[in-house]
Amino acid sequence: MIKYSLLLTAAGGWALMTAAVSQAQTASPPAAGAWPALVKPAPDAPSILLIMTDDVGFGASSTFGGPVSTPTFDALATEGLRYTQMTTTGICSPSRAALLTGRNHNSVNVGNVTDAASGFDGFTSDIPKSAATGARLLRDAGYATAMFGKGHITPSWETGPTGPFDRWPTGLGFGHFYGFLGGDTNQWAPALYSDNSPVEAPTDQPGYILDRDLADKAIAWINRADGANNGKPQFIYYAPGTAHAPHHAPPEWIAKFRGRFDRGWDAIRKETLAKQKALGIVPSSTKLAARPDAIPAWSSLTDQQKRVYAHEMEVYAAALAYADDQIGRVIEAMRRQANGNLIVVYVQGDNGGSAEAGIDGTANEHALFHGLNDSLGQIDARRSELGGPTTMNHYSSGWAFAMSTPFPWFKQLSSHFGATRNGVVISWPDHIRDRGGVRPQFHHIIDIMPTLLDVAHVSLPAQVDGVPQQPLDGVSMRYSFDNKSAPSRRNTQYYSIWDNMGIYHDGWFAASMPEIMPWTFGRDAAKPAHIDGRQWQLYNLGKDFSESTDVAARYPQKLAEMKALFEAEAGRYKALPVHRYEGMAGRPNYIAGQTHFLFNGPADRIPEDVAPPLATRSFALSADVRLAQGQGNGTLLALGGRFGGLSWYLKQGRPTFRYNMMGGAQTTVSTDTALPPGDHRLGVELTRRPGAEQGGATLTLLVDGKPAAHGEIPATVNLRFTLDESFDVGSDRGTPVAPDDYAAPNLFDGELRKLSIDVK
Repeated sequence: MIKYSLLLTAAGGWALMTAAVSQAQTASPPAAGAWPALVKPAPDAPSILLIMTDDVGFGASSTFGGPVSTPTFDALATEGLRYTQMTTTGICSPSRAALLTGRNHNSVNVGNVTDAASGFDGFTSDIPKSAATGARLLRDAGYATAMFGKGHITPSWETGPTGPFDRWPTGLGFGHFYGFLGGDTNQWAPALYSDNSPVEAPTDQPGYILDRDLADKAIAWINRADGANNGKPQFIYYAPGTAHAPHHAPPEWIAKFRGRFDRGWDAIRKETLAKQKALGIVPSSTKLAARPDAIPAWSSLTDQQKRVYAHEMEVYAAALAYADDQIGRVIEAMRRQANGNLIVVYVQGDNGGSAEAGIDGTANEHALFHGLNDSLGQIDARRSELGGPTTMNHYSSGWAFAMSTPFPWFKQLSSHFGATRNGVVISWPDHIRDRGGVRPQFHHIIDIMPTLLDVAHVSLPAQVDGVPQQPLDGVSMRYSFDNKSAPSRRNTQYYSIWDNMGIYHDGWFAASMPEIMPWTFGRDAAKPAHIDGRQWQLYNLGKDFSESTDVAARYPQKLAEMKALFEAEAGRYKALPVHRYEGMAGRPNYIAGQTHFLFNGPADRIPEDVAPPLATRSFALSADVRLAQGQGNGTLLALGGRFGGLSWYLKQGRPTFRYNMMGGAQTTVSTDTALPPGDHRLGVELTRRPGAEQGGATLTLLVDGKPAAHGEIPATVNLRFTLDESFDVGSDRGTPVAPDDYAAPNLFDGELRKLSIDVK
């Protein structure tokens, strides 16, 4: 060993060693088969861009006759094909899981949004290893793969800093991921991840907004990957999360739509249907589905209602139009990379328009889950803020209905096309000859991935990582590219979200009547599902494209056959029992039953799902800190943000606690005197009062073992604080819980030696 070291360090040592290696290589024959073979895709395999927007109904975009200008989508349709009878599942996570796996949502255990998973087989939210995604299959076939934007396919208990990461995007076949894991996020202060690690958005950039950031990151990855592997095809799944609430958009884009919706949703629906007929995407005989009683006529509204609701729609339109603009940038970058061989599948929405905010809409969607929505007057007073960083806004349910034209209902109500019919465009210029064509074949979201695998010449293997694979439930749509009149290869499809049941078969559709509206779901979800004796409707789609005429009374035998078929298909694909929200009982959780938590220093970006349960429990906090001269500012612990949360912090040396009741009532308790330099043990005791929901609590601050301040919190939350913000120790990431007292991240400037939590 000594001689070896001397040889390398002596003058000329490297030359001697190199010569010896060269002689050895010359004297020995090359090892046969020692190197692994490179996996290469088929020579004509195209690059693939799969796009899915969020909460965009069939009648929203200009491409499908709607009032929102989407020139990128329009241009793709001009050179490609519009699919007019494509359906999704009716809600976020199931549609995304079905899209990526090519299998029915219950088949891959995503029977509902991951936040509302239940313990029934088919509903647990854990995509099995027997259902490898298309991304995994394409990667194994030699594609470079990446995902940008919204996930919402990872079980909530697996979203923490230690994973496991098998069902994060990087564990599902994507070589790179940049985006967010939950159902939505704040466009101005998003909770982002790069691969498996949290990253802070560059919100200090002037005018930062997530939609532009996603496009920037996607373009950078496209160029970097192409430079490293010139000519290697790429598969990108681009899911911006727009136009799910919050509807955020640059102010100059909101201004573009000023006054465009003053005539109201009834007029917009009529105009949209007329445009749809002119475009040839609906039959000329199509009628508007009747407006439900839950949606008032525009003419019946007050001037204030019209003013507020019209502006809410302006903001939504701006968000969707801006996202479409940024998508255009990504398409151009991929076209340069693909050298003309690029297939783009643009799915406009994972479900229909969202009515979850009710008739007034909201300035803070997080408050809706607690029944704390602003009044119409309060929303009106903040009208100019909608779409900006101080709101988590959502439009009126009337617009959700209008954006789903010409169909009945909206998101969640998967029994009807207002929830499930979404516009899709496929563009592959050198291979689709019928440019600008319309395709009427009935298809489901599970058919898209088999189509992409087909054009990439990739087959489903018998096993992936030694695990036998479930068959694909979807079928390729490639047969329709050059044959407008080809019979549809999807003859049957079931639909089931919550207790909303539907079944399609050979041109007929049977649908259960909705019983719970999306805006009352938080209040009514725990009620038992009403299955037996439920009213059903029947539609003959060959004569009634829009589900406008119920013919159940005319064809009772047909309805009975369709209901029996639903039972059979739902049983086959693990969609039974039909049920509503089952609550959190029994859900896996790595900290279940734990009451003591210890942090030996700062920690941040821990999702509320896997954080100490402070929102709904009494608790005691203790922190050992050391302050030097001039120190005494920053956050010790925070959960949530501007739109609801709690924070324990020092301000000018004074220990302070803020309870932010979902962006409404603010309770601040602070000591009278500042802490001197040195070591201190600080504490908080929050004791919730038993009794009614959202009951109050008492709060005590302690300094060095002695009570230093007391306060009363008039009301507390009975659910989680946030959908997208985090639990932090030593900082307050995302938006600040107390924006009038400090700005994020409000790093603690002293030494946080230990922080403990005891929940009761």
